[in-house]
Amino acid sequence: MRTPFMFLLLLGLALAGCDSKTKEAASTDLEGTAGEAPGGAAEADPEVVTLSPAEQQAGGLKTGPLTTRPMGTGLSVTGTLDVPPESSVAITAPLGGFVENTALLQGTRVSKGQTLAVIRNPEFVQLQQDYLETRARLEYARTELARQKELYEQEVAPQKNYQRAQADYNALRVQTNAQTARLRLAGLPVGGRIVSTATLRAPRAGFVKTVNVTVGQSVTATETLFEIVDPEHLHVELTVFEKDVSKLQKGQLIRFTLPSNSASSSLERTARVYLIAQAIGADRTVRVHGHLDKENDRALLPGLYVRATIETGRADVTALPNAALVRFEGQSYGFVAEAAGRYRMVALPTGRSEDGFTEVTLPADLPATTTFVTEGAYSLLAKMKNAEEEE
Repeated sequence: MRTPFMFLLLLGLALAGCDSKTKEAASTDLEGTAGEAPGGAAEADPEVVTLSPAEQQAGGLKTGPLTTRPMGTGLSVTGTLDVPPESSVAITAPLGGFVENTALLQGTRVSKGQTLAVIRNPEFVQLQQDYLETRARLEYARTELARQKELYEQEVAPQKNYQRAQADYNALRVQTNAQTARLRLAGLPVGGRIVSTATLRAPRAGFVKTVNVTVGQSVTATETLFEIVDPEHLHVELTVFEKDVSKLQKGQLIRFTLPSNSASSSLERTARVYLIAQAIGADRTVRVHGHLDKENDRALLPGLYVRATIETGRADVTALPNAALVRFEGQSYGFVAEAAGRYRMVALPTGRSEDGFTEVTLPADLPATTTFVTEGAYSLLAKMKNAEEEE
């Protein structure tokens, strides 16, 4: 009778132990789950981006330390690109008339001697008629002079007849030369058939800057019909405040950029101070003329606005390559390499830029020995922002 009783007692103890272990396991699971964020994962740092080795290679990431390099210190100024007076030509119709034909548009490239417009003027006919009549009288005067000279030498006619013939000939020759010059100035043919139109031709090669006429318009000799600009010898005209004039010297380096979003505009270009105006303008500024180090740059056009720095000295600064910096929401950032494949975005105020490097100011909690991403920073920014959008 004892055997069945003992069996039941042992079975009850075993069931009670299993129930206790199940409760402990359930309690442990609940405590562990309570420390996690919803979804079963810890909350990610929004300033950190993590890449796999394959992603790092695809993004072209490179890392390196800060560098100390000399950069120019100077005056931040603004100005424009311009051409010297001999490179800008105003085209007029010397004798006026009506514009019969023109096909020019602003920006058209023209070569020297190319037809710009055809001008019609009834006075052109009278000019050519006067020239032909004067030339005919000149031929008669030349023959008469030769005859009177022969008669005078043979003592058949008095000397005054010879002198009168010589004076008439010289007067007609001067008149003919003057009429020839006037015809050429108007673009009319000298001799030949009489025409009522004259051709205006480009005196030099360049681009058409302005077009001030239309077909059928009446123009006078004082009106500018076209402006042609040759941009091969551009220079930079800068405005400097009078308080900074004492810092300027001929030959100083000028670094300038074009304020637009294109890649060619963000490229830094250089020039040299060539001329400093010797008079203060009404706005208390001085004009500084600089010659470009590299001419024939197709991205540069007369009249473009520029931002420039005139170097007045050099100093050592902490810098990073331009490829290490990104612009986001109006601020400059860089990426610190915290570990293999782990990068943290930090704000880096920037200063001067030169030869592919930009001056940066480190936050107080970052040592100068910090390793930064030196190439491929925009790949990291894109990865970080895409991850935020997915969340």
